[in-house]
Formats: sequence, C-alpha cells, structure tokens
Amino acid sequence: MAADTNITMTTDIQVEARRIDFVSSFTKTWQALTQIMGVTRPIKKAPGTVLKSYRAELTLEDGNIGEGEKIPFSKATVTEVAHADLEIEKYGKAITIEDVDQYGPEVAIEKTDEAFRNELLNKILGEFYDFALTGTLTENATDFQMGVALAIGSVKNKFKSLRLDGSRVVLYVNTMDAYKYLGAANLTIQSEFGIEYVKNFMGAETMILAAEEDIPSGTILAIPVNNIIDYYADPSNSGFARMGLRYTVDAKAPMLGFATEGDYSTATGNSWAIMGHKLWAEYLDAIAVVTVSEAGSGDEGSGDEGSGGEDAGGEDAGGEDENGAGA
Repeated sequence: MAADTNITMTTDIQVEARRIDFVSSFTKTWQALTQIMGVTRPIKKAPGTVLKSYRAELTLEDGNIGEGEKIPFSKATVTEVAHADLEIEKYGKAITIEDVDQYGPEVAIEKTDEAFRNELLNKILGEFYDFALTGTLTENATDFQMGVALAIGSVKNKFKSLRLDGSRVVLYVNTMDAYKYLGAANLTIQSEFGIEYVKNFMGAETMILAAEEDIPSGTILAIPVNNIIDYYADPSNSGFARMGLRYTVDAKAPMLGFATEGDYSTATGNSWAIMGHKLWAEYLDAIAVVTVSEAGSGDEGSGDEGSGGEDAGGEDAGGEDENGAGA
C-alpha cells in the first residue's frame, strides 16, 4: 500500500539537512575567517537601499573666550558617501546519477558541496584583495621590514588625522615574502581554514599570509580593522519567496542562500547558491599599499624586530620553527 501524501519522508529530512549543513558550514567558516581579519561590522543590506557612510568634520573655534563674551560655534559638516550597490550573484552545480553510482554519494555529493562552498568563500576574499590593492595610501620601501613599518605607520597616521581609532591594524603579505623574512625568526605561524597568519607582528594585530594570485610578491597591504565593513544581502528576502524561490539560509547570519532539487528529465541533482556579499573599506585612502623593491631578501630576518620571537611576534612567539607551526 502506497504511503499517504504530505508525509515527511526520510529523503526529505536528508535533503533539508544537506541544505542546512551547507549554509551553516559556510557561515561558520566565514565568521572564523573574518575574526582572524578582525572584521567586526557585518551589515545586512535592506532591499531597495544602498550602503552609505557618513564622514563628519569639525573646525574648532578658539575656546579662549573672555568673561561675558559670546561663545562662537564650531563649524560641523557631515558628508554622505554612497558605495557601490551589491549585486546578487547566482551559481549552480549539477551531479548525475552516473557520478553517484561510480563514486558514491560521499564523494559525488558531499565532496563537491564542500568544493562549491570553498569556491564561494574564496571568491569573496579574492574580490576583497582586488579592491584593497586599489588603496591610495601608497609608499615604497627597500626591504620587507621597512615596508611593514611604513604600511602600519601610514594607516595609523591617516586614522589619527581623521580622529578615528586606528590602533588595530591587519597586514596582508605574499606568503613567500613572509617566509623568506621569517626564515631566521622564531615565530609561530598559525593556520585556520586555509589561512596562515602571525599574531602581534611588529605592531600589527595580525599579519595574514596570502597567495601570489591575491597579494603579488613585493606588495604589503595594511588596513585598520575599523576601516572594513562586511556587507551582505539576505537571500531569504520575502520577495524571492513570493516568486517561488525559497532558499535555505543560516537564521543568525543569512549571508548565503542554498537550494537543491532533483531533475528527472536529466537524471541530475542540481544545487543553487545565491549571495550578495562583499568586504568594503570605508576609507580607500586609509589602505596602505607598499611596494618593496627587494621583498624577502636574505638579510631582513637578522634585524632586531625579526630576530627574536618576543620582539617581532609579541606574546604569541612560541620559539617553534615556523615550518612546523600551524600545520
């Protein structure tokens, strides 16, 4: 006897569990990555709005006022800055019944889901690096150590001029440049979710080691943590649902929408992901891009800042050889 209609079947539970696992794993990984980067300002885009920031300036008048004299007003101005709007990006993946039959569901479904999710994460990070490299606070240095110092000093000085807190700075450097410099240093290189980083490096809160395709050799980026905004659109928008498009999202941080369906006409299992998600810098002129003429050349590690774990790496310097740390 056939089962009654509208009964939740085991297959339905498995499908929903897969969708939830996809979006929750994406969100947890993203939140961990942004924590490493120091990003603390996620902003959800409301439908029909554009991300804006406001810059306030005040010209302070002389406060040395005589008794009974009228106190002058200090002139305050607020400038509105509109950033580019988010675009909803759409992605799809299909697997065939032959894939599942040949490789099994653990490979054909789960492994390809993982690869799909990782590529979406890498796309956001890659676009952020491309954007950050357009920073207008440019400097030149003759070696890695001086490049790091100039990068940190430049952004801190810029934020001080804006009367903003720039005490927390994150560096982004080429992996090979960093390893050449760190070769003679006792520093602990940590690793999470494919990102290698060093804590408390030469005054920076974190130094992140990026791939060549993200940060070219001879380039050092420095960005104050308070300059970065995590901006995203909510795929569970009620308007999408009214169209018949219902995406599973993480309820606490709806940054990615995911849906699955079986297509009997092609005998494929199709997956769909949508997201509007970018990392922005509120002040492009507070991103330092330092060009090093001899990045990672052999002697830099012998300087005072790089030779001792405590001087260069602060309290996180562990005395381990970096080749064995963070594996």
